[in-house]
Amino acid sequence: GPMCVCGVLIDEGKLDALGRLGVRDSKKLTAKQRGEISWGIKKLADKYFILEVSAAQIDELRKVMTMNEIMVVCYVKVLEKLKPTHAFVDAADVNAGRFGDNIKKKYGGSIEITSEHRADDKYPIVAAASILAKVKRDELVKDIGKKAGVSIGSGYPSDPKTIMFLEKWVAEHGKLPEFARSSWETSRRILGKSGKGQKKLGEY
Repeated sequence: GPMCVCGVLIDEGKLDALGRLGVRDSKKLTAKQRGEISWGIKKLADKYFILEVSAAQIDELRKVMTMNEIMVVCYVKVLEKLKPTHAFVDAADVNAGRFGDNIKKKYGGSIEITSEHRADDKYPIVAAASILAKVKRDELVKDIGKKAGVSIGSGYPSDPKTIMFLEKWVAEHGKLPEFARSSWETSRRILGKSGKGQKKLGEY
């Protein structure tokens, strides 16, 4: 499925209000709670922007970039839309400092960056962006399922429902659905198991 990267721009004086809304790490909230809180975040925010990256776009980018490099590009696109003076980011690199430095270099403008692991657990502003991104992604995945006419689960690699859907689809169609990431380890494993991921001798 798609990847959603979100940024929330808010005046420092409103940060306490995020806490009062119940904003915290999106993984600790139910889908219903995230949906309700997301409306409050949108009202409170000065501005927000959600970047949607399709499975096909991710696969194309993965041919020339690492996932960390893709994340840097995505974060920079969000920052260019919001133009904050100080950005708090959830580091997608094992080296959080390096991740922040790479964003700063690519962004080019004047900005202070706090890049940390599990930032959505420490900073309400990061948690708010994470909630909006997750709500949007869940909506997109649900739409994909409706269009495909089947339940595809959450679209996450740890979801047995998603894995079962992909295995069935590959068995029936001999390839992945267009909305699945072929660069995804789970997809490669399923293709490998079915023998569909192996090239025939004449294809080399």
